[in-house]
Amino acid sequence: MAEKRIALFGGTFDPVHRGHTTVAADAAEHIGAEKIVFIPAKRSPLKYFFPKASDDDRFAMIALAIAGNEKFQLSDYELNKSEPSYTFETVRRFQTEYGSGTLIYWLAGADSIDDLPYWKGIVELIDACNLSVMYRAGCAPPDFTKFTAVWGSGRVEKLQRNVIQTSLIDISSTEIRNRLALGRDAGNMLHPSVADYIRKHGLYQPKARP
Repeated sequence: MAEKRIALFGGTFDPVHRGHTTVAADAAEHIGAEKIVFIPAKRSPLKYFFPKASDDDRFAMIALAIAGNEKFQLSDYELNKSEPSYTFETVRRFQTEYGSGTLIYWLAGADSIDDLPYWKGIVELIDACNLSVMYRAGCAPPDFTKFTAVWGSGRVEKLQRNVIQTSLIDISSTEIRNRLALGRDAGNMLHPSVADYIRKHGLYQPKARP
């Protein structure tokens, strides 16, 4: 019997946007995953500030963005932990839940490569699951050879095997927040239900002048 494949997609998702769901769908197809689990973080351990939107708001927006896609699921596991969250601990938790018959993939963006040496338990993470770095079509594939002396050739080869090319989607949460903070529209970057949620709840709005 073939092993099941589950991909975990972590991040602050502040807010979740069309790029997130597009690359997740690309990754699911590439991996042959039966599901992609979106796991919003309370805060990145490598950042010294919290997301702009609350945990509840970010969770609600992801739920709206993935509604209707049977392969997409949502977990509040990291939101319910005492912050910060560490990826290798989350992977271990899902491995326990799904059992040894399931291959676990962790999706990461190519912009995170230089931060990987600073991830807690990065060696254990590479060994424990399939750390899959996604890069945009039209860009150069990520190169992990600079880490060979630190992690060993076997781990570097594993990382290279799990690289995923995704669609070219030029959207970022930072750009969306900046646009909204200036009173500009960002609706074309967001799922309509997420854009409606942001408007109704007044998220990322311009600060009132004193």
